[in-house]
Amino acid sequence: MRKSLQLQAEMAQEFGACVFDVTLDCEDGAPVGGEAEHAALVAELALGGAPGARVAARVHAVDHPAFGSDIEIIAGRAASRLVHLMLPKVETVGEIEQAVRALDAVGATSLAVHALIESPAAVHRAFDIAAHPRVQSLSFGLMDFVSAHGGAIPGDAMGVQGQFMHPLVLRAKMEIASACHAHGKVPSHCVVTEFKDKNALAAAARKAARELGYTRMWSIHPDQIRVVLEAFAPDERDIDTAAAVLTAASRADWAPVSHAGKLEDRASYRYYWQVLERAHQTGRKLPEEVRGWFQSPAV
Repeated sequence: MRKSLQLQAEMAQEFGACVFDVTLDCEDGAPVGGEAEHAALVAELALGGAPGARVAARVHAVDHPAFGSDIEIIAGRAASRLVHLMLPKVETVGEIEQAVRALDAVGATSLAVHALIESPAAVHRAFDIAAHPRVQSLSFGLMDFVSAHGGAIPGDAMGVQGQFMHPLVLRAKMEIASACHAHGKVPSHCVVTEFKDKNALAAAARKAARELGYTRMWSIHPDQIRVVLEAFAPDERDIDTAAAVLTAASRADWAPVSHAGKLEDRASYRYYWQVLERAHQTGRKLPEEVRGWFQSPAV
């Protein structure tokens, strides 16, 4: 966890922006019997994070005995330094409500919730879960999803190629992405466990970003981060086009303009603004004429 936070700080300095979140894990990261001590460590690390650091925590599922103490220790002590709380094994909106009540009870009334969708029933309810006002993002839990089918989905569907080929897995990914976009939330793609195969990772990340509508992706190893950033970043040509169109639109007080023989208006302006946002969030260098839109004002 400490190494991840250090890498985040180093890459933020390199790119001029915090380009990935660090999620401190209590669900799989805590030793059995040592859940409270691990939660205290997570709270300590979150509180000690560098200014501008994006630190989150994944707690135990709401039906786990350690869930209540996770919330009390982590959110109760460090909510002000967390960007979100990750809830695993979410099945229903009622579980989101249960978590929100627990957060509110310890004063974390504005902390956003991210939900891990890991079963067929959860996929069925993805639109309702995404609609909850405290839910900011849905993530797909590939391996638990495959395991939840009792052997009906073969194990190779958990691999870097099979997960894009099995119809049930592919359908789940598309449902989650669609649910998020329907409610203005962020779809986050699952991990690639073959962390040494950078070419396979890059192909999976590009497919998730360009074909399935995902705007974030999990990594499980530091070597994966730059590959994911590269795949999710807009092309340089798209960045230049977005900058040119929006600069012209700004000069026209956001009235329709003509650019490269095409009509551009507020619908396309929204799209091009999103291109620049993605470029900034993935550490791409923005053209000089739009760079000021993404710089923090001097204090």
